Amino acid sequence: MDLGIRGRKGLVCAASKGLGRGCAEALAEAGVDLVINARGAEALTATAEEIAAKHGVSVTPVAADITTEAGRAAVLDALGGQADILVNNAGGPPPGSWTDWSREDFIKAIDANMLTAIALMQALVPGMMERGWGRVVNITSQSVRTPIAILGLSNTARAGLTGFVAGMSRQVAPHGVVVNNLLPGIHATDRADSLDSGVARAEGISVDAARQRREATIPTRSYGLPEDFGATCAFLCSQHARFIVGQNILLDGGAANISI
Repeated sequence: MDLGIRGRKGLVCAASKGLGRGCAEALAEAGVDLVINARGAEALTATAEEIAAKHGVSVTPVAADITTEAGRAAVLDALGGQADILVNNAGGPPPGSWTDWSREDFIKAIDANMLTAIALMQALVPGMMERGWGRVVNITSQSVRTPIAILGLSNTARAGLTGFVAGMSRQVAPHGVVVNNLLPGIHATDRADSLDSGVARAEGISVDAARQRREATIPTRSYGLPEDFGATCAFLCSQHARFIVGQNILLDGGAANISI
C-alpha cells in the first residue's frame, strides 16, 4: 500500500533501536526523509547510515537527550524548525514500589514521558497547522489502559500525556493535523529484556523462564516485534489515517482483555 507520504519530513525520537527504530524503518520505507534522535551517538549514526542506504532517503542523526531543552533545541535546529511527522518516544522510568518513589522520581518521569512530548508538539504542530497537514504519534504504553503496579511512574506520566492528547488532538484536527497514541505491550526490545531480568533476579529463575512465563499470558504466545509496531506507526502517519483522531491504539497481542 502506498502510504502517500513520500517526500515528507519526519522526526523520530529514541530511534537508534527498539520501537523507535521500528518506526523510523517503516517511515523510511514509505519514502519519508528523517531526523532521528537518541542519546548514544555511535549506535544512532550506524542506524542512520543503515536506514538511508536501505531505503534511499535522507536520515540525519542528532545525538542528544530529547528530555532536555538543549536536546530538543538541537533536534529542532536539524529539522529547520519544522516537520510533517513527529513520533514522540522516550525510555520508560524504572520499575519499583509505590512506597519508594520520591517527589523527584515522579517529576523526572513526568518530564521525560509527558512534558517532553508536549514540548515537541508545541514546537512543531503549529507549523503543521499552518501548512494544513501533519501527523503525530506518541508512543506511550499498554499501562495507560491496564496499569502495571511496578510501573507506577510510567502509569502516572503516560496517563497525563494521554489526557493532554485527548483534548489537543480534537483542536488541531480541523487544520489537517492528526494526533494519536500507540500503546505497546511487550515487544522484543531492550526494555523487555530489562523487565524480564528484574523478574528473574527477584524470583531466582532464569531470564528465559521469566520470558516464557510472560509469553504464556499473551494470546499470540510471543512478544511483538519492532517491525510490527513500526508498520502501525507508519500507517497512522499516512494519508489514509485522516479519520483516526485522538485514539489510543493498543498493540499487545491481545494481552489486555478489554471489550471497549
